[in-house]
Amino acid sequence: MSFDPRYPQPQAPDPRARSTRNRAIAIGLGAAVVAGLVAFGSFTLLESSAADEKSDNASAAHDGKHPGGHGDAKGGAIDGLKSWDAAKLTRNHVAGTVDYPMKPPVGGDHNPSWMNCDGDVYEKAVPDVNAVHALEHGAVWVTYNDKAADSDVAALAERVRKTPFTLMSPYAGQEGAITLSAWGKQVTVDSADDRRVDQFLAQYVQGAQTPEPGAPCTGGLATVPQ
Repeated sequence: MSFDPRYPQPQAPDPRARSTRNRAIAIGLGAAVVAGLVAFGSFTLLESSAADEKSDNASAAHDGKHPGGHGDAKGGAIDGLKSWDAAKLTRNHVAGTVDYPMKPPVGGDHNPSWMNCDGDVYEKAVPDVNAVHALEHGAVWVTYNDKAADSDVAALAERVRKTPFTLMSPYAGQEGAITLSAWGKQVTVDSADDRRVDQFLAQYVQGAQTPEPGAPCTGGLATVPQ
């Protein structure tokens, strides 16, 4: 077979070019595989994190606590709860006594000094005007009269001493045996083991109703004024 010298003849493929092309293809495929593995790993990590969060929330619910760490051991509606419009509960500092429309009071004008409420149990009645100031700081005030059994008073006192932002005192003027009061909230129970005691403490100790969140329950009056 003869070739016409006037026309260029086909050249054999350059083996170096083929090698370069193969290398580029291999690198491209490798990058795609790595990207896929990274994406799969990220998806798996997110799924695992979501599963862990659900597990933590389920555990928190089982333990009677909000996932955010806010204790609400006995959540839900509280039977017999009385509520007042917080916007109508004035918060002025005044000297002397205040004629509150409810007994025990759940808010209103009050003395500039608050009763200490860091789990404080008072053997004598405390002035309304000082206790109301403690409620403004987010405390729950546990009160009782002579209708309450001694065993219930003792059990409540033990509970209060273990619970920051609470105080307890006798209150002769209340209707029910045991009353729990917070700012704008109140419930009356007959015994210390009534589930509403746990509910009320869980929901209203430094609860959302607190007018002055972050205010202290120490540094006030440690003893009943004479």
